[in-house]
Parts: sequence; structure tokens; C-alpha cells
Amino acid sequence: MRLLVGAVRRRMLCLWLMLLGFSLVTLALLELFNHDRDQSRDKPIPPQRPFPQISSSPDLEVIVDSQDPAIEFAADLAPLKSLQEDQLLFVSSKQGTNQAPHMKGSYRVLLLGANKDIRATAPPTHDGLEEEALRIQMEVMEKDMELSAVQKYGFNEVISEKISMHRRMPEARHPECLKQRYEVLPSASVVICFHDEAWSTLLRTVHSVLDTAPKQYLHEVLLLDDLSEHGHLKSVLGEYVSHLDGVRLIRSTKRLGVAGCRALGAARAAGEVLVFMDSHCECQRGWLEPLLQRVAQDRTRAVSPVLDVIDWQTLQYNATQWPVRGVFDWRLDFHWESNLLLQEKDPSSAVEAVRSPALGGEVLAIHRHFFQRVGAYDQGMLLWGEEQIELSIRVWSCGGSMEVVPCSRVAHLVRHHPPYSFPDQELLQRNKIRIADTWMNEYRKIFYRRDTLAYFIRQSESPDVTDRLQLKRNLGCKNFRWYLTTVYPQLYIPEDRPALSGELYNVGTSSCANYPHRQGLQGGAMNIAPCSGTGSQHCDLNSESEVRWGPMGALCFDTTGERVVLSPCPTKRPTTSRMRWNYIKMSSQLIHQQSQLCLEAVLEEDIQEISQGDASSHTGGLFLRPCTHHPRQQWHFDQLVAPQDA
Repeated sequence: MRLLVGAVRRRMLCLWLMLLGFSLVTLALLELFNHDRDQSRDKPIPPQRPFPQISSSPDLEVIVDSQDPAIEFAADLAPLKSLQEDQLLFVSSKQGTNQAPHMKGSYRVLLLGANKDIRATAPPTHDGLEEEALRIQMEVMEKDMELSAVQKYGFNEVISEKISMHRRMPEARHPECLKQRYEVLPSASVVICFHDEAWSTLLRTVHSVLDTAPKQYLHEVLLLDDLSEHGHLKSVLGEYVSHLDGVRLIRSTKRLGVAGCRALGAARAAGEVLVFMDSHCECQRGWLEPLLQRVAQDRTRAVSPVLDVIDWQTLQYNATQWPVRGVFDWRLDFHWESNLLLQEKDPSSAVEAVRSPALGGEVLAIHRHFFQRVGAYDQGMLLWGEEQIELSIRVWSCGGSMEVVPCSRVAHLVRHHPPYSFPDQELLQRNKIRIADTWMNEYRKIFYRRDTLAYFIRQSESPDVTDRLQLKRNLGCKNFRWYLTTVYPQLYIPEDRPALSGELYNVGTSSCANYPHRQGLQGGAMNIAPCSGTGSQHCDLNSESEVRWGPMGALCFDTTGERVVLSPCPTKRPTTSRMRWNYIKMSSQLIHQQSQLCLEAVLEEDIQEISQGDASSHTGGLFLRPCTHHPRQQWHFDQLVAPQDA
């Protein structure tokens, strides 16, 4: 009996050991399976078809330089010598494919986990408190994602992903624009350069062009990748573009910058009119035809639509109030400004194109042959910034003209900050120096007095602009004096008299007169702030007894009660006595002619004693006070750059 019981126990023990071993093997296999599955989730989902290989696909070819016979330049077109064989790859679309392109939703999973849907990973719960806590946690996480996206791209890319790639802009054109009829128009190539652009905004730009431009006029869309590093702009983008009719993708194997990238697009374009467009735009219906009509009527015109604004935080559309035009100041910074003179004209002018001293680079249409003949973009300009001002001065000076066309509207996303860092902080100044030394002649002294960083860079290194000066002579371009008197007479030309121009330094506070930039060009209260030393606080007391402020010189010292403010300078002479000032060199006082009171710097802590009822609205500033010998009434015009040195 004992032997039987022992045999049963041994069999049971063997059975338990077998079950334990089987369980351990099963757990090991499950762990291995889950590990492989997790690894596969971390990998990007490949496109439906593999990206074609360079060696075998007919859709990839090497782009050669300007001597490539495929680029048929006219006899008078300047060759683009910088485009070498080893710099470029070209991807064309698969014309006539029946497979639909990826829609919104499919590209979300191709962003390599950058913006996953939080709700998909949240564990389900039925407890009300836990759900509320989870909701709050998700909101915090989404805010963090939005902040990260803004830091990365310069706008709220999280919200951008939630917007359809085919959203339509609200109608903002004047009713008369809808009555316009267009005859046969030239064909257009839309050139879109991008570098590390967000997927949603890039593809929304492309689809916006395809959805709104008439097919009989839109010859092609050229996407030019200026050496992007983000993964979603590699093979995934190539696969996506291959399904879009009329879209071609060109890749550069070195960083070209805006000027070089757009010059490359112009060299490869086949349309009669080049339309350069930023990679974060959305077009309104009817935007292309008015531009093509103006260029068809005069091939030496460069034209721009009215640029509406897409808010960088909310991605909402904001219509720009017409009329506007492009201008720049003496620091060579570009601005869009309202043209107040046009507002006084007949309402029928709402559909008339406006001649503009300069155009921005957001959207620009120009005839391909004229663009090449006038010298294309200056490829000596580094990365991006100010190339639109250089082209504007050159087009006007060398036989062309520029216009803003009100019946054409394109919305442009204005970033909060650049999406990537410059290789050095002086890049913009180097581009400005190149413009000043090429086009501004003796007026470049005014620029250097207002941009001291550019001045000191210019002292230590001289840009080589020999080729552009030769182009200027070959084209018979007019000088900058002609440009100022004929094209842009509204730009005030400073006198910059010795000891009467520069930063307005206050002895008593060791600070300078200052105007908060956020208050804009319409004027407002002045204050005092540490002297910048950059030229941005430049003042000019001219022979009309006006104290002109800033790089444009469009604002003048004025008064509201006792407070000194800036107001738009008068356009008619003589200047009103309220805006006239005298500077007494012996006492270093600036005297208001109308009141015979002196300009005094008042600190923030003194404001409450001066104006109890309005103390909360003041942060210190400039006031009119009875003249004394107090150091706060003593001022010096400190010229940071001596006129003879500029």
C-alpha cells in the first residue's frame, strides 16, 4: 500500500513539474513576442509603396548645372553657375495614378511619435473623480505639447494638425473683384521652398494651390527641399508627392537658403510665370488669375497678392484691410503698411493694383524670362532674410516695377519666431551690408548710422559684391537717388547733422529716450530706457526743427498735455509749432517752441507725485517742465558712428 501511495505522489510531482516548466516556457515566449511588437511600434509605419531606389527608378534623376540642355534658357538669361551636379536630386510625381493620396489622419502616424493622440493611451475608467483628474492631466499634457510645437516650429503645430488640408479661406475680396473676367493667361509654375517645415502646413500649402488654381493656368507645383533634416520630409514625403498630379519634388544635398533655393526652382520651372510661395500659406479662390493678368499685361512687373494673416497661436484667418503696400526703413527692415493716401480716393480704387516700393517674399509672381534677365535672386545672400528688399530695389532700378494686386489674396502664417537658429547672430546684418554696398550708393551712410552692428562688421570684413556691381552696370540700372525720388519719395531722408542726431542721452538718468516697439507706427507715449547702442533709438533734429524718431523717420516728437509722445510727422510744410523744438548746446536743453518748456526725463517712482489720478497708466517717460539746471533736463545727441567713418 505504501509503495502505491509513493508511486502516485511521484507521478503528481512530475505532473506539477511539467506544468511549471510549460508555464515558464509560455511566459518566455510571450515576453519575446511583446518585446518584438513594442519594437515594431517604435518604428515609423512605411508608406503603402516603398520609396523608389535611385538606381532603378525612372522618377529620379540627377540635376546638373545650368549647362544642362534640359534647361532651355533664353539667349539673354543669366546662367546659374552655382548649381552643381552633386548637389541635387529630383523626384517627379506619378502622373495619371488612380490611387488617392493620403488624407488627413494618415500623416499623423508618420510623424515618428512627435504628436501622438493622448486619448488613445489613456486607460479606461468609470470613476468620476479619476476621469476628471485624467481630463486635467490630458489638458496639461496637450498644453505642454503645444508649447513644445511652438518652440520647434514657431507656431502651434498641434492645432495645425487638427485642421483639414483642404480648408477654405473665407471670402475677403471686394465685391467688384468677383465681377472681373480674364482672357487667356500665361501658365504658372508655383515654386515652394522649405526647410524642416511642419508636415501639416507644408501639405496644406500644396493642396491649397492645387484646390484653388485653375488647371489650365497651373503648369506645375515645384517643391524644393532645402536640405531638411526632419524624418517626415524624407521618403514619406517623396511617396506622398508621387501621388499628386502636377507636383514635383526637388531635393538639395547642400543648404542653399531662400535665394539659392528659389533660383534652383526658377531654373527647373517650365511655366511662363514664376510664383514663389512660402511653405506655410493658404490660397483663396481666384488668387492666381489677377496675378497672371498683371504680368501678362507687362512682363517687367513683379506682383504680390494682399497677404492675409494666419495667427501663429490659433491658426485662425485674419483678413488684411486694403490698401497696403510694402516699404522698408533705413535699417533695411521690411514692413507692410497701410497706404493712407489711397483711402481718400474713389471706392473704385479697391480693385486697382497699387505700385509698391518693395514686396515681401511670402508670395511673389514674376515672368520667368524677366526674372532671369534682371539677375534672379542674389545667391550671395545668406540663408534667409532681406533678399526681398534686394530684389525689390533691383527690379525698380533696372527697368521693372512692383505692384500689390487687391483682387488676389493669400493667407500667410506669420511665425512667432524662426523655426531654426541662424549659424551666427550677424547673418541678417551681412545680408543688409550686401544690399547697402551694392545699391545704396552714398545713402548707405544713413543705414550704417542706424545699424551699428552692421557698421562694425563692415569695418572688419568687406563683402565681395563685384559680380552684382557688374550686373548693375550691364543692365544700366539707375542709382538710389532716382529710387528715392521716383519710387519711394515718402521715405524721409535724414539730415543727420553733427551733434544733432544719434541716441538722445539723458545726463540725469544715464538712459536714452525710447519708444516701445510694440506701439507701432501710429505713435504713442515715449519713455526712457537703457541706451541700446545699436542705432535703434536714433533721433534726428532737422532744419525744420522736427525731432524725427527711429529708422524710418516717420514719427516726430509731439506733446499731449505735459507728456511727450510720438505722432506721425506732418507731410505739409511748414511744420506745426507743436512739433518744433530748439536745442541749446550750452545748457544741453531741448526746448519745446510752442510752450517754451524743457524736455525732462521723469522716473517711474516720480510719476505718482506728478499725476495721482493717472499713475497706473505711466511707467516713467518724457515730460515738459519749466526750464532749470537739473541734470534730467540735460540731453546729448550721441552719434554712435561718425559720419565721416560711414
